[in-house]
Amino acid sequence: MGRICGIAICMVLSLTMAAVEAKTLTFCSEGDPETLSPIFNTNTTSVDVTTQMYEGLVAFKKGTTQIRPALAERWSISDDGLTYKFFLRKGVKWHASDDFTPSRDLNADDVLFSIHRQWNPAHPFFKISSDRHPYFNDMNMGQVLASVDKEDPYTVVIQLSKPMAPLLANLAMPWASIYSQEYAQAMLLKGTPERLDEKPIGTGPFQFISYTKNKTIEFKAFDAYWGGRGKVQSLVFLIEPNSEIRLAHLESDACQILAYPPPVDLQKIMRSHKLKLLSQTGLNVGYLAYNTEKKPFDDVRVRRALNMAINKRKILRAVYNHTAVPAVNPFPPIQWSYNREVDDDEYNPARAVRLLAEAGYAQGFQAELWAMPVARPYNPDAAAVAKLIQEDLAQVGVRLVIKSPDWAVYSKGMQAGAHQMALYGWTSDNGDPDNFLNTLLGCHAVRGSNVAKFCHMAYNDLVVQASQTTRIEDRTRLYERAQKIFKAQAPWFTIAHTTQFKATRADVVGFELSPMGISEFFGVEFKSP
Repeated sequence: MGRICGIAICMVLSLTMAAVEAKTLTFCSEGDPETLSPIFNTNTTSVDVTTQMYEGLVAFKKGTTQIRPALAERWSISDDGLTYKFFLRKGVKWHASDDFTPSRDLNADDVLFSIHRQWNPAHPFFKISSDRHPYFNDMNMGQVLASVDKEDPYTVVIQLSKPMAPLLANLAMPWASIYSQEYAQAMLLKGTPERLDEKPIGTGPFQFISYTKNKTIEFKAFDAYWGGRGKVQSLVFLIEPNSEIRLAHLESDACQILAYPPPVDLQKIMRSHKLKLLSQTGLNVGYLAYNTEKKPFDDVRVRRALNMAINKRKILRAVYNHTAVPAVNPFPPIQWSYNREVDDDEYNPARAVRLLAEAGYAQGFQAELWAMPVARPYNPDAAAVAKLIQEDLAQVGVRLVIKSPDWAVYSKGMQAGAHQMALYGWTSDNGDPDNFLNTLLGCHAVRGSNVAKFCHMAYNDLVVQASQTTRIEDRTRLYERAQKIFKAQAPWFTIAHTTQFKATRADVVGFELSPMGISEFFGVEFKSP
């Protein structure tokens, strides 16, 4: 069919379409990232940032927990489950920076560099920026890997020392992002190796421009992206911890996508013809962690007493505003292997007083409670939750002092064991039970994501065995037993599993929620006026 518009009309339409394409997409984020380097990060605030720039060998299909090819276009697995062979895409380009221009495409050396810098203490980049590699360590990858080698420039062979059922899912997580070995070596020669982590260069759909703490992170579309150029030219993260201000930014079109709208404003968003509310059952858990390495929380009687003294239903009514269900186990009922035969802690303050007395704390005690300073998918208002817990525990003689460290250092402080009690939570990284039961509660993770510092050998043996078992039925039985031990030992007060919400302007299309809570902006665009 020929063109039916006149020259002037066509010109206006072309300019309008160009303006829509060039429009900046602004995301109202709730906080600063821990770092700009994915191997060091442990929260979705940070993952939202690094996901735009970095990729791994495999990834999750958008909006699902299914594995898809990414930098590896295909792979093979040996019959014994110990040898994985990844065949890399050819022609994958790297970003550039103001002081580095790549001279080659992605190859196997980049994959080897990215894994060995977390694994080998003698590697020149093992201690650059930090010698803590939380996910690599929390998943015990150093013990699971036997070797990582290249068969040729585009074939990587990963050999395991023992089976790891969720390996592919684990490799889709941000810790397995691929860095440029050439960039790392260039920065090392310049004497500025830390720039590898501070001035990111990846292969992803958006290229890093700048970061101003507490204000903005700016990106531009990567024109040479192997998956095709994105639909928007620029991407900006507008950092604002206050959820009410974030919503005001969305309403005024200062941002077009909003993280974690306040539960009390969900109806308001739904009624607005200018906004859209997106929701999805979350693979998450919000909880109160007891530091079991510190007295009096090393005594299971104290932990169980406190669990009985906190009114969970009151918290859900007052803070979550009917957007969550009570948490019993460390992961939600939609996760396979959930044990429905585990009973929740009863709310019984009188019994809690007796149990505290039995443990030697008839007069109670004083402790610090950390509360997150930002909204999270599993806890919309940690300060309000902390206040309710403080009120409940005061009734049994436990006097809490509430503190809210800066979000950028909050999880690092807990990993280091600086807390006594802390509100925290988790959104699954990969859709596998191992990512809750092992990563958050395994003995090998006590210096990382296991912020309760919980190490119970009978529990640990079960979850380790499950991770090395391939049959779902066998893994389920092991995880069901582990959940019973978890509840009896009470390293957490489990609070809630939430429905996750994000809001957008009505003209935004192509944005999908992820079960893992991650925000991906490749493919997002604006409807033409």
